[in-house]
Amino acid sequence: MAKEVLAKENIKLNVSFNNQEEAIRYAGQILVDNGYVEPSYIDKMFEREELTSTYMGNFVAIPHGTEDAKSLVNESGLSVVTIPEGVEYGEGNTVKILMGIAGKGDEHLDILSNIAIVLSDEDNIQLILDAASEEEIIRIFDEVN
Repeated sequence: MAKEVLAKENIKLNVSFNNQEEAIRYAGQILVDNGYVEPSYIDKMFEREELTSTYMGNFVAIPHGTEDAKSLVNESGLSVVTIPEGVEYGEGNTVKILMGIAGKGDEHLDILSNIAIVLSDEDNIQLILDAASEEEIIRIFDEVN
């Protein structure tokens, strides 16, 4: 049976980081630790960030690997990290919700579109930041699974 795209162990609430690099590495490590991607996928996340920022607006960033990182993805997965104090994410942007993403084949496009629907509503951003449990986050993103 395939893993859930967003499992409880992929969610970390109320974390703080010193910088963007630390935050991206953390979001990627969740995917590594839970078997979604190979460790070198994290390097591809940084490569992707060099091409263009994964900051999406609304205090959200969605770091993910480059196109050539597909072979490093074992299962499609998502990590969600809430950063209530925010972390500086380049060019004066602040991120409070970090979502690491890895898609098998073309699945990342479906996952991204589902995430975009949830995150385009500013009320959902606040719900995610206010969530007291991993289950609350899963309920908000239910359509992603």
